[in-house]
Amino acid sequence: MSSVAAQDRAATATPAARTPAKTRPGMSRKRREQLAAGLFLAPDVLGLLIFVAVPMVLSIVLSFFQVSGFGSYEWVGLGNYQRMLNDPLFWDSMQVTGLYVVVLVPVLFCVSLALGLLVKQKLPGMGVYRTLLFLPYVISLVVVGVLWKFLLDEQVGAVNRSLRALGLEGESWLGDPTLALGCVIAVMVWVMMGYYMIIFLAGLQEIPTEYYEAAKIDGAGPWTTFRTITWPLLRPTSFFVLLMSAVAAITGGLDLVFALTNGGPANGTSLAIFYIYQQAFGFGEYGYASAMGSFLVLIMVICSVVIFKFTRGGRFDDGE
Repeated sequence: MSSVAAQDRAATATPAARTPAKTRPGMSRKRREQLAAGLFLAPDVLGLLIFVAVPMVLSIVLSFFQVSGFGSYEWVGLGNYQRMLNDPLFWDSMQVTGLYVVVLVPVLFCVSLALGLLVKQKLPGMGVYRTLLFLPYVISLVVVGVLWKFLLDEQVGAVNRSLRALGLEGESWLGDPTLALGCVIAVMVWVMMGYYMIIFLAGLQEIPTEYYEAAKIDGAGPWTTFRTITWPLLRPTSFFVLLMSAVAAITGGLDLVFALTNGGPANGTSLAIFYIYQQAFGFGEYGYASAMGSFLVLIMVICSVVIFKFTRGGRFDDGE
């Protein structure tokens, strides 16, 4: 009996022995995902801190100093901002920048959207056209400026030579204050339209095809389909394009203006960012340039908020 009992005890103990010991619970799935996201974001966040946040803070601090060419710093408080308010050339450059933004952003938005709708069509060779339209974006703005400066030259430029061949009179495209800013805007649209075309194309491809099929069955025409399906569903993409193009218009364009017109004629293309560059690196007024730069960043933030409110709320958000 004792041997039978021992065998029974061994039989009952065997399953428990074979059962693996309960291990300590490891990191949860949510925690692992958060850690992975943090590791992926860390290089970008670190880059933003080093190359954006820290220089921005230093620029704001520097705006309260008068910096000489010999590296000496003199505390002037709000003196640079007071000087900015009384500087007519700065406000002239802000006026030029305002006109530049007001014209460039809507034109670039409409042209890019139209190109996005065009290249979305499944036609032969469309991939080649997409590449050709995107190609100007990958070219340096300095190279673009030099290229178009040659093309728009009053005497030997290809544009005026073509006009004269057609019996028309050429223009001083970069020498006339009434035409120079328009030329800068046109060249910038030519450069940037391919990039935003790709952004719009990505947004258009995210719209389910079932919506268009249902609209076609209901007898909706192209305009009705665009107004009721495409346009409302492109709200996130439109917000991104408007925001990025406005920021690029306010803070960008320095390379192009420098190479194409050098701010002329008669300061007709002297954008605020170009005037700030002149004050900092042309005259050594780093404190004053920092004050103007801080003010320009404030204007950029205000424009971003306005665009956000316009595209995320009100009539645009409701699809009306």
